[in-house]
Amino acid sequence: MRWTLKPKPDSLVVNKLAEELGVETPVATLLAQRGIMTFEAAKKFFRPSLEELHDPYLMKDMDVAVNRIQKAIASEENIMVYGDYDVDGTTSVALMSSYLKTLTPNIATYIPDRYTEGYGISYQGIDFAADNEISLIIALDCGIKAIDKVAYAAEKGIDFIICDHHRPGESIPEAVAVLDPKREDCEYPYKELCGCGVGFKLIQAINTKRGGSPEVLLPYLDLVATAIGADIVPITGENRILAYHGLNVINVAPRMGFKAILAQVKKDKLTITDVVFIIAPRINAAGRMKHGLHAVNLLTEEDEATAMEFAGEIENFNAERKTTDKAITVEALEQIEQLREQERYSTVVYHEGWHKGVIGIVASRLTETYYRPTLVFTKSGEKLAASARSVKGFDVYNALEACKEHIEQFGGHKYAAGLTLEASEYENFKAKFESVVSETIDRRLLTPEIAVDAEIDLDEITPKFFRILKQFAPFGPGNMSPVFMTQNLTDTGYGKCVGADEAHLKCQVKQKGKPAVFDMIGFGLGEKFETISEKKTFKAVYSLDENEWNGNVSIQLKLKDISE
Repeated sequence: MRWTLKPKPDSLVVNKLAEELGVETPVATLLAQRGIMTFEAAKKFFRPSLEELHDPYLMKDMDVAVNRIQKAIASEENIMVYGDYDVDGTTSVALMSSYLKTLTPNIATYIPDRYTEGYGISYQGIDFAADNEISLIIALDCGIKAIDKVAYAAEKGIDFIICDHHRPGESIPEAVAVLDPKREDCEYPYKELCGCGVGFKLIQAINTKRGGSPEVLLPYLDLVATAIGADIVPITGENRILAYHGLNVINVAPRMGFKAILAQVKKDKLTITDVVFIIAPRINAAGRMKHGLHAVNLLTEEDEATAMEFAGEIENFNAERKTTDKAITVEALEQIEQLREQERYSTVVYHEGWHKGVIGIVASRLTETYYRPTLVFTKSGEKLAASARSVKGFDVYNALEACKEHIEQFGGHKYAAGLTLEASEYENFKAKFESVVSETIDRRLLTPEIAVDAEIDLDEITPKFFRILKQFAPFGPGNMSPVFMTQNLTDTGYGKCVGADEAHLKCQVKQKGKPAVFDMIGFGLGEKFETISEKKTFKAVYSLDENEWNGNVSIQLKLKDISE
């Protein structure tokens, strides 16, 4: 692990902010590091207000999109809401379809089959629309590169409205409207919305046009918050406002589908991390193991008994997904060793029998082991399909762009992408991708980095300090949970390895010359026991966490790494 201490902000700014807000210097430092330099900015940060959301009509084509939908509703046209099969796509379809059903009954939903249709807009989906006299398709979380498909739909008399957040290609589909903040000609002030976020801006615009109250849209924010967490978009600006209020909906008045998922979970209050690790994998499991429409049905169901039944099915899909991705990860790691590719700059593995629904998870697991840009391929029809994952600081989308002569199609983000290619191109692609990564990656990026916000002493960790830190949430990219470093630590003598195979490190620490004592837990750090044994002095990087035991709540240090 590389520990990188973030630069200290200007002390004059920090002192002024500490005074204005009535907080300690460490808190003011953390705020300044996040670009919050004034009382007003701090107020917006700690109390995210829905009134601060941007006017949806600032987005290119928004007025055209709203007018086309209004026309469709007025003329009783059939509208199809189409979305990708992952969390962002299925939440988008649930959001858009349930909102539009309050305005017209003529709404159909469509999620492509991961195995027979693949990612994005499909000819099969357009044919389904044509066969069912659907004249308008609203595509969410996909479509920005679907130039041929949109043209095909136009030939059949079907209009398209695209709501996407992926990077456009060289040209944009000739749809009625293309809503994508990443369009070069779009001046929308916030560029980091997820697909469900773009969908929300569209319903916000329709609601405004129809003179509806903004409160009408609050119940949809649980879906937006879930998509923001699952799609790993920055939790800054508008996303922070949407995630903050969406989490509140999940905790106070969750939709029936979420209630059913959470029925087994013993938690009083969910954080965005809980949403990412409890709700999102279950929604995703439907599209991975069976069909994404199962997730949409659960998220739009209003009857409790039916929702519980749907949640039970999805729980089974998730259990199957876990078993499958574990088995494939073992096979993929064996393949890397057999091919003696442990020292390469990239990981590219392939087996025709691997389950297409879990290759993205397997790619993430491989980056945890070897920490480098990773692609996991499997057979998909006549072609090969892959999921790509990257390491912090390396743009895998750009790397794929440099290999495009070997790729049939690809799309995605800086850190995650998907692609298909001809089987005959696999070895050529693999060689080219390794070459591109080895020539362009900064070698330091191949060692995991822990970004440390500040060095502090243990006696600075007070209940008030922790209370304020909790208000920095929701955490995520762009606003990660603060990480601290403390030196001159020793174990008070209770240090031990815990867990089934003693994989975790548990100890109680104090700092030289300071009275404060804290419990410390390091998951997966059992091998570092030697560093703390026999009262050795060490330094640690950690975040702060709450530990509840026998009804007592205390602050504990959640260890990320330790060294002498």
